[in-house]
Amino acid sequence: MEEPPVGEQPLVTVEAVGRKCPIPIIMLAERIREVPIGSVIAVTADDPAASSDIPAWCRMKLQEFVAEVPLERGSAFHIRRRY
Repeated sequence: MEEPPVGEQPLVTVEAVGRKCPIPIIMLAERIREVPIGSVIAVTADDPAASSDIPAWCRMKLQEFVAEVPLERGSAFHIRRRY
């Protein structure tokens, strides 16, 4: 897992720990427009499916998956808004 580049801290964090997929992705889709194009939003999730589902959603929606950062419970998934 990579650390995001310096200066790439998320502007918004969607807290989805304890929620099962696809809820974290639905929450991300509802909130991604809260960050400007080119900025990073994070989703925290502990559902094991999130590790594959969130990057797949990014590819499908043409958003950039930046990093999965391990947390004490789950991970923070960093996504750069592309449009």
